Amino acid sequence: MTLDLIRTLRHHAFMQGLSEAQIDTLSELATEVTFEENQVILEDGQRSAYFYLLVSGSVAVELRTPRYVVCIEALMPGQVFGWSALLEHQDTLFQVRARERTTALRIDGSVLKATCHTEPSLGTEILQRTLQVVAGRVKATEIRFAEMCGIRV
Repeated sequence: MTLDLIRTLRHHAFMQGLSEAQIDTLSELATEVTFEENQVILEDGQRSAYFYLLVSGSVAVELRTPRYVVCIEALMPGQVFGWSALLEHQDTLFQVRARERTTALRIDGSVLKATCHTEPSLGTEILQRTLQVVAGRVKATEIRFAEMCGIRV
């Protein structure tokens, strides 16, 4: 674990309010990764494996069909994606694509889930925060579909 990684986690919006010990635990699980513009990070339908904390750049959460792709939401630094990796045998629901050169912290979902079980206070925090992300994604999807149907939101 590096001091830069700990500092990045400490300042990430998703991690605000966690204890130093919890940040230290998560820093041991995180790896920095970089994606190039238009690189698909997650494909819908593939088995979810990683949870990502966006550090720089941006990604598009997209609904993909054989005929079209709809951007559901653009995520910026401080946001997260890959929450389905925290669930047992869950496929990715949306495609996630880098909109520009993007850096994120990647955490193996099964390792994070196991850590949450052994450290219940951390697990409770991660669960509550992840549920807020899921609720936000549902709301963004609802808004996008309403727009597609011509309903003013």
